[in-house]
Amino acid sequence: MALDGALDTDRKSGTVRHYDSRGSRIFDILNIALLLALATVTVLPLLYVLAGSFASEAEIASRPFFLWPEKFVTDTYEYIFSTGTFVRALLTTIAVTAVGTLVQVGLTLTMAYPLSKRYLPGRALFLNLVIFTLVFSGGMIPTYLVVRDLGLLDSYWSLILPLAINPFYLIIVKTFFQALPEALEEAARIDGANELSVFTKIVLPLSKPIIATFSLFYAVAIWNDYMSPLLYIDDNRKWTLQVLVRQLTAANADSANVLDQLQSVAFPEQGLKFAVIVIATLPILLMYPFLQKHFAKGVLIGSVKE
Repeated sequence: MALDGALDTDRKSGTVRHYDSRGSRIFDILNIALLLALATVTVLPLLYVLAGSFASEAEIASRPFFLWPEKFVTDTYEYIFSTGTFVRALLTTIAVTAVGTLVQVGLTLTMAYPLSKRYLPGRALFLNLVIFTLVFSGGMIPTYLVVRDLGLLDSYWSLILPLAINPFYLIIVKTFFQALPEALEEAARIDGANELSVFTKIVLPLSKPIIATFSLFYAVAIWNDYMSPLLYIDDNRKWTLQVLVRQLTAANADSANVLDQLQSVAFPEQGLKFAVIVIATLPILLMYPFLQKHFAKGVLIGSVKE
């Protein structure tokens, strides 16, 4: 029998058993302790914000830190959902995220598929241009000038089209398409299918894991995008949720003027900041469980083969 972390083969059953050494167990314990500490540092602020959103203003002012409010109140949520400004920003963000995800995933898939075909004329040139954008970008000012000259300022399309295709995601999806069995596509072509039919009826159904994964990535990026609406949207009626949250939580912000409704109602200053952060974060967190089964597979499946 081998000791100290070696592999031992049972002669009767032929099974292989692993024996952990003391050093290996200590290493595992230290790793677990470190990960628990990092998880605590990450989760505690989130729990504090969540608890603060259901606490009264007096409790927030009197207790510097707590994870459970003494009395649950929903005044803050009732206040912000009764204001037209917040509801409009929330609906705008949901709409932009939904449309933007469809557009960005669609463009990524339709560009990655032809680039996965080695017989495509000019394929190497297009791939080199994609890789070039991974290293160099136009920058903020040139991008703004392009958006302005295209007439997209103060348009929701300015939040979608400038970042419609992520080159890193595109390369991973292209690699995934290359790994698909060519025999399936050849069989479909023998049966009379054209390239569009092969793509929609053969390739896309086999690509559900990677589509789900990058749909989530694109949706998170659009939902959390703060710079694009700040640069391209001047009309405050078209603000997205992230810009509104920034205006509300700024140190010198006059939140009562940002949410210009219900001026006669007592304004829940601190609780409002906690509540809008919760609402801005919760939808994305709720998306992960539904896509979890595709998530790990989709991330790895396109990054192994070339």
